[in-house]
Amino acid sequence: MLPKELRAALAAETFSFDAVEPVVVQNSNDKQTIKGLFRLHDGNEVEAVLMQHYGERNTVCISSQSGCAYACAFCSTGQAGFTRHLTPTEIFDQARYFARHLAAQGRKITNVVFMGMGEPFHNYAAVMDAVRLLNDANGFGLGHRHITISTVGVVPQIDQFADEGVQVNLAISLHAATDDVRSSIMPVNHKWPIAQLMDAVGRYIEKTNRKVFFEYVMLDGVNDRPEDAEALAKLMLGSLYHVNIIPYNSTPDAKLGATGDQRIRAFSAILEAKGIACTVRIPMGRDIAAACGQLRAETQPRAHAS
Repeated sequence: MLPKELRAALAAETFSFDAVEPVVVQNSNDKQTIKGLFRLHDGNEVEAVLMQHYGERNTVCISSQSGCAYACAFCSTGQAGFTRHLTPTEIFDQARYFARHLAAQGRKITNVVFMGMGEPFHNYAAVMDAVRLLNDANGFGLGHRHITISTVGVVPQIDQFADEGVQVNLAISLHAATDDVRSSIMPVNHKWPIAQLMDAVGRYIEKTNRKVFFEYVMLDGVNDRPEDAEALAKLMLGSLYHVNIIPYNSTPDAKLGATGDQRIRAFSAILEAKGIACTVRIPMGRDIAAACGQLRAETQPRAHAS
């Protein structure tokens, strides 16, 4: 901790102790979700979201990149293009901002998910350094099991992650169970199709014996038919697989629509009948555009992939 006098002197010289500066902070009507748009030192912007669940669970969703190079059709961040990687401190400070907010209420962050803007495994080294900052006993002291990293399926880094020896959770953004559908909405599938992705997941489980979460956003008429549920059930035969079904938050640039609640229930019922472990995620923060990339899309022009 720096002496109070030195901190005051640095502040007087406009020295910043934070790598991210809040630009827009929005609260949902139900007071459970807070979304922040943060400006970096070079003017780029990223988003992070605090979700305050009933009870004492407080989850922060943080970004690992400004923009994203993977161009998933349903994601506002991907539609805007890639700008740059974030540093470990820029990643960590998104969580630190909300930790201070919660501390004022006598509460603390209980979970951190790398599910904001960007592909975490595209910025692998910085993300793992940020995980170490979050886990540091002299800092956040957040247990590895309370941290989740989501990837679109960057196979080499899934293998690398399996060798890390940490108990950080792995989530796979799957969103389709066949190559033709997945390739139509996720260009990454052309490089690492489903068979290669599932082989990497198998190697990960063999090395770690840890559960893997599969995210499946429901897109009207694209991946939400009964035959899609049947195909997903055939793919999800591993005992350590868990499917998270996600209602879609439409984005400004997307041409895709959201599946209705009744069809989501029918889809999940097919999975459950097949004995597949699945959960339907409860949408939070829709009234403040809390899906990743939505707020930034309102304030910054589209980036150019590089």
